[in-house]
Amino acid sequence: MDNKAKEPLIHLTKRGQIPLYKAILIRIIAIVIALIVCAVITGLTTGINPLEVYSSIISGAFGSVRKTWITFQDLSILLIISLALTIAFRMRFWNIGGEGQVLMGGLGAAACMICLGERIPNAVLIILMIISSLVLGAIWGFIPAFCKAVWNTNETLSTLMMNYIATQIVLYYTILWEVPKGSGKIGIINQNSHAGWLPQLFGSKYLLPIVVAAAVTAFTYIYIKYTKHGYEIRVVGESPKTSVYVGINVKKVIIRTMILSGALCGLVGLILVAGINHTLTPTISDGRGFTAVLVSWMAQFNPFAMIATSFIIVFMDRGAGEIATSFDLNQSFGDILTGIILFFIIGCEFFVNYEIHIRNHKKERER
Repeated sequence: MDNKAKEPLIHLTKRGQIPLYKAILIRIIAIVIALIVCAVITGLTTGINPLEVYSSIISGAFGSVRKTWITFQDLSILLIISLALTIAFRMRFWNIGGEGQVLMGGLGAAACMICLGERIPNAVLIILMIISSLVLGAIWGFIPAFCKAVWNTNETLSTLMMNYIATQIVLYYTILWEVPKGSGKIGIINQNSHAGWLPQLFGSKYLLPIVVAAAVTAFTYIYIKYTKHGYEIRVVGESPKTSVYVGINVKKVIIRTMILSGALCGLVGLILVAGINHTLTPTISDGRGFTAVLVSWMAQFNPFAMIATSFIIVFMDRGAGEIATSFDLNQSFGDILTGIILFFIIGCEFFVNYEIHIRNHKKERER
């Protein structure tokens, strides 16, 4: 009787550190396959030449100077939120509250613009707006962090629920400050005086978010990799018990990190309200607080890799709108193509981290 265990047909082994070129090649192959799948689906469902659709996507993102600037502006906003969440994610604190933290930052800026816009010098007003946005965003990060540190609550649920509270608060003040009364929206704040409007850099209204995003990217990388606080974040993320053993105050690290994460999201609220839209609505973040979670995970919490993942999502989102306009298709069709591409990009990480082995029947017979 043969009691020898039979080798499975397929088994997986975790890869060691693979060369960078091989990891890049796997990701490129995944994107190529995704584009082929999108082309097949486009041809079968719409009858439109897939190459024309791809050309339209590129045109939507880079079809003119203005479109190009808007693409990079949107990329910058998404990148800053992703970086803010990543600081918490590296600590294994799952901050899903970026949306609410951005809203509260925007509310702080709008409140200063509306209540103080005509009463104090513009430079002082902008300083107060910056402080208000950072503080309100930080408070919205502090509350779930405090609950986690003191009562060990589930941070995913608490940060998620804080989004809904922030939305209702912004709705309340939208009605309170609505112009004209009964419209249900605030309208352009200080349209005539431009009080509280952030300055344009080198005469470009699109450049400020890009510069801020570059600065935040560099700051995040240095903060996580080279500072004592960054070291503590990494240790707490790897093992809270080890952190306590080496003398790290885990509760303090959790609260401090979430205050910083919330403040950076609040900074985005300031840019959206005072630098781009010049108004406040409950949807001003446009879901970026949730999209940023995907960006951070796709980049594996690497600040510089997030530039690429943010670009892919913004590029496809801008292209989706162009597809809808050019071919009279539903906006959702572009979102379907985006979803397929993201699915392949995320899925390819399996092949980066694992290797598939298939049983060799020939060797088995020889044995």
